[in-house]
Amino acid sequence: IYLQPGGPATIEALDDEAELAYALPRWDLELEFTALNFVQVNAAINEDMIALTLAKLAARGDQRVLDLFCGLGNFSLPLARESAEVVGIEGDGALVELAAANARRNRIGNASFAQADLSESTGAEHWRQGPFDKVLLDPPRSGAAAVLAPIAELAPERIVYISCHPATLARDAGTLVGRYGFVLTEAGVIDMFPHTAHVESIAVFDRGH
Repeated sequence: IYLQPGGPATIEALDDEAELAYALPRWDLELEFTALNFVQVNAAINEDMIALTLAKLAARGDQRVLDLFCGLGNFSLPLARESAEVVGIEGDGALVELAAANARRNRIGNASFAQADLSESTGAEHWRQGPFDKVLLDPPRSGAAAVLAPIAELAPERIVYISCHPATLARDAGTLVGRYGFVLTEAGVIDMFPHTAHVESIAVFDRGH
């Protein structure tokens, strides 16, 4: 169901497989999706959130970045514009296919995508081999507890964690700092849904010395 922009408001049935797209003009990108895929509904804030995340991650042109819970490439593809290589990992196979298709659509050759269950850690995932200089986490409300140990083994110099649930971010931050020796250097919130109690949180962790 959707409201047709412009003219009288009308409600029409939207085919589950209908091709939709949104633009990220700061990075000259257009990302395709379907009505059943997860996308951020606040387009303007999403673009600002990506810009802030990339600024905090500060990936250089010679660095490899691991994007866990990458979805259809919302962060991965802008990151590919600023780094040497991006590896995106996602549990939903349909989103992995879309992310790869979006990379091809935008002629991005330095981003690759693979499917893995990030709710548990078996030790067999190829992404655990590294090396990665930076890691981006954008998990669901359940958080990223299962992947914190393998991330710590990769020893990235920086982790940026985007969260839609402050409680699981606080839990995972405690693990990264208390168990694995990372330092929480910055934290803040992004008002993705004005006039509601819901916020996106962002936290920056640097490797301890």
